[in-house]
Amino acid sequence: MSAGPVKRSLTLQGHRTSVTLENEFWQAFREIALEKSIPINALAAKIDAERELDTGLASAIRVYVLNHYRTRDGT
Repeated sequence: MSAGPVKRSLTLQGHRTSVTLENEFWQAFREIALEKSIPINALAAKIDAERELDTGLASAIRVYVLNHYRTRDGT
């Protein structure tokens, strides 16, 4: 069973912010950034810029990770 969510720090457009994510989502998020050869802060900034205003950044990251692996698996 996974541990609870952990608060992590990110820098978006020069400003520090934090997101609270489960370790599995954080690890998958890091792996996607490595796969795309971009810094994790740049990927977070992209997700932040594209998310709906009423959606929190952590939720947007979770959905991004989910969609990434769904698309990759062809489902």
